[in-house]
Amino acid sequence: MSSILPINTEALLEARSVESERLEFKSSWNPETTGFQVLKTICAFANDYHNLNGGYIIIGVEEQAGRAVLPPVGLSPETVDQAQRWIRGQCNRIDPIYNPVFSPEQVMGRLVLVIWAPASDNKPHRAPGDRSGTPRFWVRIASETIDAEQRGDILRGLIAQTSRIPWDDRRAREGGLEDISEGLVREHLHALKSNLGKETNRFEIYRRMRLTFKVNDHVVPRNVALLFFSNNPTVWFRGAKIEVVLFAADSAGDVQEERTFSGGLTDQIRNCLSYLESFNVTHLVKHRRRNQIRDWVSFPRGAVEEILVNAAYHRGYDVDQPEPTKVYLYPDRMEVISYPGPTPGIELKHFEEGMRMPAIPARNRRIGEYLKELGLAEERLTGMRKIYDAMKQNGSPPPQFDFDEYRSYFRATLRVHPEYLALSALRDAAQLKAVGEIDDAQRRIESAWKSNPASAVIAEELIRTLGLRGEPEKAEEVLKQFRRHGDENNLPRVENALIEAFINSQYEQ
Repeated sequence: MSSILPINTEALLEARSVESERLEFKSSWNPETTGFQVLKTICAFANDYHNLNGGYIIIGVEEQAGRAVLPPVGLSPETVDQAQRWIRGQCNRIDPIYNPVFSPEQVMGRLVLVIWAPASDNKPHRAPGDRSGTPRFWVRIASETIDAEQRGDILRGLIAQTSRIPWDDRRAREGGLEDISEGLVREHLHALKSNLGKETNRFEIYRRMRLTFKVNDHVVPRNVALLFFSNNPTVWFRGAKIEVVLFAADSAGDVQEERTFSGGLTDQIRNCLSYLESFNVTHLVKHRRRNQIRDWVSFPRGAVEEILVNAAYHRGYDVDQPEPTKVYLYPDRMEVISYPGPTPGIELKHFEEGMRMPAIPARNRRIGEYLKELGLAEERLTGMRKIYDAMKQNGSPPPQFDFDEYRSYFRATLRVHPEYLALSALRDAAQLKAVGEIDDAQRRIESAWKSNPASAVIAEELIRTLGLRGEPEKAEEVLKQFRRHGDENNLPRVENALIEAFINSQYEQ
């Protein structure tokens, strides 16, 4: 059985590529009970209150704690046929009429019915909650389907979205179907392990993926199609690229290198991440009776990936946002800047550690959907926690976020691991010593120590230097400072350096 879904069914059931709030499971089919529950949920997904591009209903799969129970219960072919005919007929009662996509699927040898209800361009929709009920505006809040009219603020928000199609789902006025790269589309489907890639007619693939839009008697691409699946999206969207600028470590702060990443959005992100990884320093520590293990990296990849993907996901790409996404690499930090700033309703306090991001509509529903399907983006509202956790586990300072009062930009800053700055200072000092600048080398180490008294490697080097200069009292003061500021696990290293300095300077007392 060939799937018509642009997503892998097993990944869907395991919620690997789609948030659980966009999934609804029904273990069996009964038109009097299950039927109207399904109808309400189809209506809610079509209304797409949080701008996540609807969702999926899977009949024939039991649910437990919000997750699918596998292997599925399954349905008979007759039941699948009855369910499809009943739902299609009842969808005529949705106002305005809305038709989802039906796809019978084989999962672990069992037959299930997957109903894909993408966001509608004609919302808001109403549907009856039972056979004789009055049509109501249904919306999806978390994993619940609720009546928007019971919450006036939600109903007002839903109505305010009427005829307001998100930018990434709008038709590309200047692009044509020839601008969509069939190769990139098939690569995407292959990465998702979707059977839709077996379809030979590329235009049928575009239609099923909702990459195109029919206007009168001809078909045009949507913006998301050109952003992800054209070879040069900047032809239509000037800001659709990522610029990386590397600044030198000297006092002048001159630009040392510049790189631009273009092409489809997926390639931009992946190529940029690979480039940034090439600058990452990994420090290994050998423990007794163990192999070498990673101690820390200059920037943890999990935090870098999440910040870069969020910048590409949540930024604007329309004509008012010609600036590219920017990554600035300084000796002590990485800054990722996107345009414009957060949507109204998100405040700076929401980016503090432990704070929960408000569940307001996303700016781009299709961009987020594709990035999540590919495993590049996290589940909704979980990204900040991942960034903080990655920095903390690496021993790095917490991330910083800021934007201006006009919300014209958003900046995320990752500070480099403190010991990386220490190693940079040691390299600088070694180069100065090599050319005979002994006093300058000493000043470089002392400056690094003042800015980071918690660094074990700087403390060790400064103690050794002071020992060689016959200043053991100052070396002992460095140890006292480290005891106050440093990690006690590294204390033996610093103490041993002081003992060595005492012995070398013949400081018997």
